[in-house]
Amino acid sequence: MKKIAVIGATANHGRELLNLMEENGFSAEEIFAVDVDSPLGTQISYGEDVDMDVYNLRDFDFGSAKVAIFCTAADLTKHYVPRALAKGAFVIDCSGAYTAETDVPLIIAGINGDKISDAKRGMVALPSAQVTQIMIPLQKVYQTYHIKRLIINTYMAASVYGKEAMDELFNQTRKIFMNEPIVDDEAVFHKQIAFNVLPQVGEFIGDETKYEWAMNVEIKKILGEDIKVHANCAVVPAFIGIGAFVNVECQTEVDVDDVRNLMRDTKGVVVFDKHVDCGYVSINDVQSESDVYVSRLRQDISVENGFSFWSVADDLRAGAAQNAFNVLKLVLKK
Repeated sequence: MKKIAVIGATANHGRELLNLMEENGFSAEEIFAVDVDSPLGTQISYGEDVDMDVYNLRDFDFGSAKVAIFCTAADLTKHYVPRALAKGAFVIDCSGAYTAETDVPLIIAGINGDKISDAKRGMVALPSAQVTQIMIPLQKVYQTYHIKRLIINTYMAASVYGKEAMDELFNQTRKIFMNEPIVDDEAVFHKQIAFNVLPQVGEFIGDETKYEWAMNVEIKKILGEDIKVHANCAVVPAFIGIGAFVNVECQTEVDVDDVRNLMRDTKGVVVFDKHVDCGYVSINDVQSESDVYVSRLRQDISVENGFSFWSVADDLRAGAAQNAFNVLKLVLKK
């Protein structure tokens, strides 16, 4: 029996995907847990009672995999995807390595899952977590009102850079409380992130950072080139989660109450929007949640047909792993 291979199984994203698979009834016998340079005998927990062997990526036989889900860094994904494709495995790329390639569909389940049929190379890519959490609430809105412009400000936790960044935030915070220098704990951010906000996520590509550029490319690839996107991304001193203020401008007149109802009727979205003190959802409130939460929904009076909203999600689970799991189900069904 060919199995599902989760590449990067011991990293944050891979672990969260395995959690979702276990919660939804996949048995350990259906899965290969794979990671780079994994020593012989390495195991990873699967649910409460099962320990799975972790296979070494360097000598893993992709011929035994029906689907290979890459939750690895982009350079590793680029290196090993050709091997997986050559062995006949269908590839789901979660790394961003193939986002901009025109012959690789970029998929958000529930929005454009039908594009899997266009996967001529035997692979699909998934957008970044912040794009997924913004697009899911807009799914039915886009179908009802033609969106022509998005202005997006994201506030991203250290988890966007992985475990090393989360450890760096923890170590800096501890040292500041202990009145110790933090110069040895600036390897990831190259600045103080504890008690600070950094207006850079990823390296610079011209005037934009990598994540700002990616948001523009990914949203246009999903919704169409005619949409205009301007993104600003910052890192905040939180461990997990992304918050985003989104301004939406449409071609036609917008009824905010209708938008609210459309979002409430969208699977995977929770609208908690009370215009009183604390009548909103914050990053800390959504850790380990699979849904995207929407608050602060209101008219944008600076444009003719606009509205804005606040979106928060656990980037590892709701933003990345949940979409990967949903796309996996579509691939298996196909």
